Amino acid sequence: MNKNLTTALVVIITIAIDQISKIWVRGNFIYGEEKEVFGQKFIMKYVENEGAFLGMGSDMSPLLHFIFLKLFPLLVLGYVVYYIFTNSKLDRVSLVAYSLIVGGGVSNVFDRFIHNKVTDFFFIDLGGVFKTGIFNVADVAVTTGLFMLIFSNFLFKKKKVVVTE
Repeated sequence: MNKNLTTALVVIITIAIDQISKIWVRGNFIYGEEKEVFGQKFIMKYVENEGAFLGMGSDMSPLLHFIFLKLFPLLVLGYVVYYIFTNSKLDRVSLVAYSLIVGGGVSNVFDRFIHNKVTDFFFIDLGGVFKTGIFNVADVAVTTGLFMLIFSNFLFKKKKVVVTE
């Protein structure tokens, strides 16, 4: 599959799954309602996040909110798209990773423009070993993309040749 088609499919599917899941949660949960999926380990709880990661920035002025949570992310995502299409040496793992980041980022920025907040609803608590904040599908896509980039950097890293005298 060519780069453009792969990128478009991953971005569109990521946005679609995220937006459909958010619409479903808003239509089937009362704000603040919790439902256990796997006991107390995996819970769905409907919240709206007016800030960024873990609500940071939710108390910013409207101008700063626009700049840092709408405009700046759009510029960064635009640059990532530009990077994808101008870098001819991207391996497939990195291509999918960047596409996941763009899809998740676009979906959350879309929410900020349309709803002025982002719908979150997943929560994981593995009994003190691992506990998350409340997140959504777009957050999973961005995080997965970042981990894939780290992985591909180690996997496809070119070995440096050291010349000694």
